[in-house]
Amino acid sequence: MTAATFSDEERLAVYKAIETRRDVRDQFLPDPLPEDLVRRLLHAAHAAPSVGFMQPWNFLLIRDQDVLERAHQAFQRANDEAAEMFADDRQALYRSLKLEGIRKAPLSICLTCDADRAGPVVLGRTHNPRMDVYSTVCAVQNLWLAARAEGVGVGWVSIFHEADIRSLLGIPERVEIVAWLCLGYVSELYEQPELAVKGWRQRLPLDELVFHDRWGER
Repeated sequence: MTAATFSDEERLAVYKAIETRRDVRDQFLPDPLPEDLVRRLLHAAHAAPSVGFMQPWNFLLIRDQDVLERAHQAFQRANDEAAEMFADDRQALYRSLKLEGIRKAPLSICLTCDADRAGPVVLGRTHNPRMDVYSTVCAVQNLWLAARAEGVGVGWVSIFHEADIRSLLGIPERVEIVAWLCLGYVSELYEQPELAVKGWRQRLPLDELVFHDRWGER
């Protein structure tokens, strides 16, 4: 395989997936995702780069309504705690955000990281023990971009106590929970990230984030 550039159409498609990807919270439709589509998304995730080619990820596919309801209850408890961490108007805005993906999406996927997958000494992880988790996050991003290309919305749920989800799904203590993703077809996607549209936070100017050769050097 050569390292030739993509055609103009292929290149634009890649950038379009990146630029129009959104974190979906409430716009899910109940229609089930076809199994062949889910398999393509999992293949995309499994094609992610991993340090030392350790491939530390597992994918727990969750459709059982009882499990999803209990997961939502765990989220709701943590979300109520999170709301109390913000003050005044910020708290009101936080509580106004609809975070219903677990209940509305037809499929949830819990991505985990098994640090023991490649043994105690892993090429590339010798001096940074978190490289296995970073690799798993690459799998999340691969799945997310593939889903966008397939017209599937994805929402990342991060507000829960890990012990609640670990107990609910029977995940071993040595395995780290990295992401709970909600997947499904959606009624719409925001033109801009939802949190920007609703005034929570705006995208930072790129030039403010780029340094040259040394920290702080613009």
